[in-house]
Amino acid sequence: MSGRKRKVEGEEEMSASPSSSPSMAPRTISQAPISRHTKRMRTNLHGRPLDLPRLLETLSPQDLRSLVRSICDRHPEIGAEVVSTAPKPTVASTLEVLSNYHKALDKSFPYGNDSRSEYAYNRVRQPLLELVDAIKDFTPHFLPPNETQIPNMFTYLDGATEAVHSIPEFSHYQHNRHKQEMYEELAKAWMLVIRDIARQGGGIRLLQLDGSDRTLLRHNEKSGGRFQEVLNELRAHVGWMAGNSGCSQGEQSIQDQLRNGTFGPGPA
Repeated sequence: MSGRKRKVEGEEEMSASPSSSPSMAPRTISQAPISRHTKRMRTNLHGRPLDLPRLLETLSPQDLRSLVRSICDRHPEIGAEVVSTAPKPTVASTLEVLSNYHKALDKSFPYGNDSRSEYAYNRVRQPLLELVDAIKDFTPHFLPPNETQIPNMFTYLDGATEAVHSIPEFSHYQHNRHKQEMYEELAKAWMLVIRDIARQGGGIRLLQLDGSDRTLLRHNEKSGGRFQEVLNELRAHVGWMAGNSGCSQGEQSIQDQLRNGTFGPGPA
């Protein structure tokens, strides 16, 4: 009996043991392998030229202009498309171009020499011609009928005429012919603009209200009288009223339109 009792007690102890309970069976914790997020090297890597957008990013403005000119020279149809789709040049951007040409002219003068001498002229001749050619090319763009806004016409002509004033005088008369020719070209441009504005009725009076007569007087004095005919043309339309600073309410309205760029016909 005692042996059987010990056996029963042993079985009871085993059944009461936590380790033998199904709900407390030992669990094994599995550890997932640590993944390393590393970029895989491209197996097809090889040298190749840049794509067009990246290539254009590396070009300087001068390189880009040269490239476009070269392509347009070889393919005139592309040149025509560029002309028709490119943004219209502004007065400010155009005068900045002329200013850059003039800076190049100033830098080309030799140091320590007479700036009016034959030697100085030979040194600056090329940048001088580039400035003159630029003025000749840009001026028609800001004349009617291509340009319709009076402020644009006069602001450009004012800046271009100042650029010609700044061209140095040389001792030899023949070397000054470029400057004299530009005065003649710009005088014709001023005349064309004034006559075109005169056909708009109140346009000439508007110019006087905005001080354009004084602008022309200044250019005439700085050029040694080369804009006298232009001044005479202006006076023929409105008379000389330089001392008259008053204006009516209607004239003031026209003056405001001039300054706002809304006078006259709109852009074509």
